[in-house]
Amino acid sequence: MNAGPTLLLDTGPWVALHCRDDTFHPWAREQFAAISGPLLTCEAVVAETCFLLARNGHDPAKALALVSRGVVRVGMALGDEIDAVQALFERYDNVPASLADACLVRMSELYERCRVFTLDADFHIYRRHGRKVIPLLRPA
Repeated sequence: MNAGPTLLLDTGPWVALHCRDDTFHPWAREQFAAISGPLLTCEAVVAETCFLLARNGHDPAKALALVSRGVVRVGMALGDEIDAVQALFERYDNVPASLADACLVRMSELYERCRVFTLDADFHIYRRHGRKVIPLLRPA
């Protein structure tokens, strides 16, 4: 089992992994290769990833294969956390946060020792538990 923090997977790196023409493809491949434990994500990220892959002419089944193999696991059910996610939408209505982002912020509260694996600069704005910075795994 991975002794480091839990990695919470966002859409950007997952899409970049499967799109060779993506600017961040080499970085995403390098990060995925270095990860020893499963990545956690939410249903919204899975849906967003599949949508973006299909929209850009890539096979969304390749992303789902990572879920099938246990490389990526759904670590939060939206139905169980709907009130907290709704509160995050209200808090970040000026950003505005996507459902995937709000779910990942909530997951960062549920998994205290975590890092969000993302390309999204908005995670520098988001806070968990009100005021705490969310640790990130993001390109420099």
